[in-house]
Amino acid sequence: MYRMAVMSMLFENKYGLDRTKCIKLSLVHDMAEALVGDLTPHDNVPKKEKHLRETQAMKLMCSLLSKELGNEMYTLWEEYEAQETPEARVVKDLDRFDMVMQAYEYERLEDRAGEFQEFYQSTNGTFRHPEVKDWVVELNRMRATLIKQKIGH
Repeated sequence: MYRMAVMSMLFENKYGLDRTKCIKLSLVHDMAEALVGDLTPHDNVPKKEKHLRETQAMKLMCSLLSKELGNEMYTLWEEYEAQETPEARVVKDLDRFDMVMQAYEYERLEDRAGEFQEFYQSTNGTFRHPEVKDWVVELNRMRATLIKQKIGH
């Protein structure tokens, strides 16, 4: 969440995004996971059930805040979940980018170049924002170099 918030600050103004909203969306988009856990398809929890659990978790956490702040956080979370605004969609791109960035870091730090291909495949063709697409191209270039270095040894 923190890295996504920082990445939100990096967008150029030419795209017309509300960077402050992107930062906030980045910070709240996975808050429910603090109570529910990071459920993946491998957990065999239906999407409807996952969403219900996360909704309940967000409502609980937001109820512990002032009404104004709780409403703001819940509304931001709902905005991210609905994926209907440019800011929500770009934060979704950042979430996916963060995942492949982490995969790259694991490959690099653990000397496992090329071993996390499923993460990259799961995001192929999903990025929409032009700036994030540029970041993905650069990350793929760096990864290709890492893989070539491993093969060369």
